[in-house]
Amino acid sequence: MPLRNLMLTACLLAGAASAQVAPSTAQMAQYKGLHAAAQRGDLAKTEKLIAQKADLNARDEQGRTPLHVATFARQVPVIRALAQAGADLSLLENDRYDAVTIAAVADDKATLAALLAAGASAKLTTSRYDGTALIAAAHLGHDGVVRQLIAAGAPLDHVNNLHWTAVIESIVLGDGGPRHQRTLRALIDAGANLQLTDRHGNTPLQLARSRGYAEMVAMLEKAGR
Repeated sequence: MPLRNLMLTACLLAGAASAQVAPSTAQMAQYKGLHAAAQRGDLAKTEKLIAQKADLNARDEQGRTPLHVATFARQVPVIRALAQAGADLSLLENDRYDAVTIAAVADDKATLAALLAAGASAKLTTSRYDGTALIAAAHLGHDGVVRQLIAAGAPLDHVNNLHWTAVIESIVLGDGGPRHQRTLRALIDAGANLQLTDRHGNTPLQLARSRGYAEMVAMLEKAGR
């Protein structure tokens, strides 16, 4: 891969990793009310505050709601309680992540399943890249999460502001290894459009060939694209 492309990929990976910010220890220490209960997984306190009409969608300094905090902390019972009480499952925090994308990036299949079962959408446009939870999961090679999102109706062919789809990100931001291969396989089997190109007109097949990802090349060639 040309040096310029390697540098670009490294920058994008670093940016993606730093964009989603979990509550810091200092922030957690300052939490009160539903944010504190969500972080600790204190279901009894959560239910008491809900009964007292606490603001289900209150924001911390990063724009995180109690639902976002519970998702970062993997507190599934609290997530269910907040959802059942009417918390808005579609809200984005300051870096434009929703709870579904937070769970997807964390490769947290159990929390993601709880969110989807509660009615959260896998179709939202999220992040500074105008992407989706599916694109984020494909980028990271979270193949199990990718399959969950596909089953939940995530848009297969959404193009983010880098002009990349989930298929393209599984190649250009992946390592060509088993998890990214399984991710690409899931997208192919689901019927993702393999003709969509990056902004330079490169197809997924061309991108896989340029990186020497033989297994991905074979998959794309077999798919007839």
